[in-house]
Parts: sequence; C-alpha cells; structure tokens
Amino acid sequence: MATKKRVFISFDVDHDEGTKKMLALQAKLTDSPFDFIDASVKNPLTGDWKEKVRGRMATIDVVIVLCGEHMHTATGVAAEVTIAQDKKTPYFLLRAYSDKTCTKPTSAKSLDKIYDWTWPNLKALIDGRR
Repeated sequence: MATKKRVFISFDVDHDEGTKKMLALQAKLTDSPFDFIDASVKNPLTGDWKEKVRGRMATIDVVIVLCGEHMHTATGVAAEVTIAQDKKTPYFLLRAYSDKTCTKPTSAKSLDKIYDWTWPNLKALIDGRR
C-alpha cells in the first residue's frame, strides 16, 4: 500500500470551516491518498504566530488551500501560502464551492489555478499531477 501524504488544509476560518470539515472526512475514506492532522488555529496564537504555523507545516507533504468567496481577504491564509512557498512545500488551490465564485489568496501566484473539488481531481492533485 502506498504511503499516504500528510496534508495541511489552509482555509478561511471565518467563512469556510464547514468545507474544511468535509475535506477532513474524505481523508477517512478507505481509498484516500492522504492523512489529515488538524493543525487549525482554534485560538489566536501569541508571539510569532507565523513561526508557529511554520512549525505545524514541518512534516507536511502538501498544502491544500480551500478557496471560497472571501479568500482574497483571508490574511492568515495568504501568510500560510507564503510559508508553503518559502518552504518549497507543494500546494494547490481547491474550489470550496461549485455554486459560488471562489477567489485566490493574495499570495497565490498568477499562474496558480483553482481546481474543481472532485474525488478524482483531489487524488491526482495530492499525487502531484497538476
């Protein structure tokens, strides 16, 4: 059996927490290619919070960025994407809603595509096919 990838889910806690929970549930499927350990910040971090997030990403294989309607205003997500870029950790943008306009975090690169959230897409993206 292939080793599952460890993922960090970056999402807008003020607007998209429900979608994060749905994605975390997909990790429990028998054919899931990823494991999810909840590294969400439930209470404000004191001190250098970016350094603490960097530590939470230390053993992560890939970052999934759930993009919703308000992603362009989510400064914490923008910081997490920048941390992933600095660490050269692969990441991809995933459309959190099929029926809404989804925006990118401000730190996303212009060529970063927002991918549709389907089970085949998710498996391929986690496997690095993008």
